[in-house]
Amino acid sequence: MLFTERAFLDRFDVAARAGFKGVEYIGPYDHTPDEVASRLKRNGLEQVLFNLPAGNWAGGERGIAVLPDRVEEFRAGVEKAITYAKALGCGQVNCLAGIAPEGADPRSLEDVFVENLKFAAERLEREGIRLLVEMINSKVDIPGFFLTGTEQALGILERVGSGNLYLQYDIYHMQIMEGDLARTIEKNLGRIAHIQLADNPGRHEPGTGEINYPFLYDFLDRLGYSGWIGAEYKPKSDTEAGLGWFREIAGKAAAA
Repeated sequence: MLFTERAFLDRFDVAARAGFKGVEYIGPYDHTPDEVASRLKRNGLEQVLFNLPAGNWAGGERGIAVLPDRVEEFRAGVEKAITYAKALGCGQVNCLAGIAPEGADPRSLEDVFVENLKFAAERLEREGIRLLVEMINSKVDIPGFFLTGTEQALGILERVGSGNLYLQYDIYHMQIMEGDLARTIEKNLGRIAHIQLADNPGRHEPGTGEINYPFLYDFLDRLGYSGWIGAEYKPKSDTEAGLGWFREIAGKAAAA
C-alpha cells in the first residue's frame, strides 16, 4: 500500500532508503521467488509477512479459506506460500478468510474455515512457519468479510486447537469494528504475532485521524510487544512526503 508510485520490485529500494528494515505485502506471487529474494538481499530487508494466495484479487476476492468449493485450491495455495516463504526467509504468513457468499450458513462456513486452518497450521508448522488470521472491518473496506472481530477469531483459534495459529491485529480495522484497542491488545498479547496500523477515518498515516498513536506506541513498549508493526495505510499524497510520523518515532528510538 506504500510506494505504489513505483513498480512492485522497485518499492524494496525506496523502502530501504526511507529507513524501513522489513517489508510486507499482499503477496509475492506475480514474481518469481528469486526475483523477490534478490531485492530483499540487495537492500538488507527482512521479509516480515505476506498472505496465502487469496483467490482472484483483481476480481474482488479477498481470500478463499471459508469457501466450501475452493478447499483444494486453498491447500495448493499453502504449498505455494511455503515455497515463497522458504525462498524469502519469511517466518509467518497470513490467511485471509474471504467474503461470505450471500445466503450461506455462517456455521458451515466456519466449519470449512476451521478445517482449512487445521491443515495449514499443521503443514506450515512442519516448515517452521507461523500461520496468522486477520480480522477485517466489514463496515467500510470489505463488506461481507467473514472474520470481523477479536472474540470471533479467538473462538476459531480455540476450535482449531493449534499452537501454530496466531492473530494479526490491525489497529485500523479493529478501531472501526470494536474499539477498546489497548485493553484488547493487552488481554490477547500472547496470541498476537503481528500488528498493522492506519488511522481512522480514511485509512491514512498515523496522526491524520482519531487514533491516539503516541499513546499506543508507548503502551506496546510497556507491554513488551516484540513483533513487527506494519504500515498498512493509504498515503494521503506521496508516500515519502507522508513519512514524518515514521521519521519521528525512528528518531526517538535512535536517541533512546
